[in-house]
Amino acid sequence: MPGGSSAQAAERFGDAFGRKVGGGAFGAVPVLLGLLAIWITFQILNPHFLSPRNLSNLSVDIVGTGMIAVGVIFVLLVGEIDLSVGSVSGLASALFAVLNVNFGMPEPPAIILGALCGTAVGFVHGYFTAMVGVPAFVVTLAGLLGWYGLMLSIMGTYGTINLDDQGLVAQLTNYYFSDVAAAYALAALGTAGYFLTVWRDVKRRRAAGVPARAPVWIAVRTGVLAVLAFAAAYVLNEFQGLPLALLIFLIVLVILDFVLRRTSYGRMIFALGGGVEAARRAGINVAWVRTSAFMMSSTMAAIGGLFLASRINSVSQTSVTTDLLMNAIAAAVIGGTSLFGGRGSTWSALLGVLVIQSIASGVALMDIQTAVQFMITGGVLLLAVVIDTLSRRAQRAHGRA
Repeated sequence: MPGGSSAQAAERFGDAFGRKVGGGAFGAVPVLLGLLAIWITFQILNPHFLSPRNLSNLSVDIVGTGMIAVGVIFVLLVGEIDLSVGSVSGLASALFAVLNVNFGMPEPPAIILGALCGTAVGFVHGYFTAMVGVPAFVVTLAGLLGWYGLMLSIMGTYGTINLDDQGLVAQLTNYYFSDVAAAYALAALGTAGYFLTVWRDVKRRRAAGVPARAPVWIAVRTGVLAVLAFAAAYVLNEFQGLPLALLIFLIVLVILDFVLRRTSYGRMIFALGGGVEAARRAGINVAWVRTSAFMMSSTMAAIGGLFLASRINSVSQTSVTTDLLMNAIAAAVIGGTSLFGGRGSTWSALLGVLVIQSIASGVALMDIQTAVQFMITGGVLLLAVVIDTLSRRAQRAHGRA
């Protein structure tokens, strides 16, 4: 009977979900529940929190820090840490501003040089960490200080450099696709792309005789994604439309997720995080993979710095703040990337930075002291690490780690 088969499918779905959670595979469930709790709490305290204007601003505010967090994820996946991303983001934006504003270099080459500056910095970190053997904590801590000093040197006597408000960088966070079709098309494309990707994987796994996800599991996840995507599109269209910054951020997430999940390089990243010696014996060039992870981290930090500069349309000697580094690392961890290496995805950056910026937005709307924001964020970070630790313990107990 159709009704019976549907009930059986739902029961199998529930059993499978229960086994995954019981085995420590929490996935994105904890952070999604946490984000929901944060939104409900702030909406109750201030009805303007979930207004189209605030949510649209939130979607742009997450991009700069989110870009940096994506790069941090690559380093965390190989079991390392990068403490220099805040300084690197400031260095890249300062280099861009001086080249473009003070020396008259066109924006495209100035942007490229700013990003390549980050790549070069990452190579230096990777060399000393992977080749020389200096702990990443020490190398990147030195980088935090050294690159900040270089940024101050580049800025020189210019306390603040204002960017062209009609320029390319300024438009990164100030341009919106006002046509409502843009946001809805992105929602439809994202949902369809997710479904086709998952369904293709299921067909390939079945053809190879490997266990695959049940159709009901795919249907539920696709349905939830569709509801969230089209709801987000509706909210964005209620204000100014789809922000260019958000579109670029999502494209970067998709591309880098493909790199991590679908390429041999991505598999080497995860293998290295799972165990250095095992990766070496498998023929992986450990030094090169570790170096490339640091290069990715610093490159994304440089790109994130340009988005942060775009948000305030200027670069100053105070662009580098301690909370930028903390927020980038916290976003990666809160979103589900393991501090122990070997587990995480680029989408962790999106979820984590949404949590952090939601807290910041709610605190600002309620005119609460910034100190409260730091305390709340610190508590959420600690909870995320506790969940990660318990997850690894449960997986180890079930023979999965």
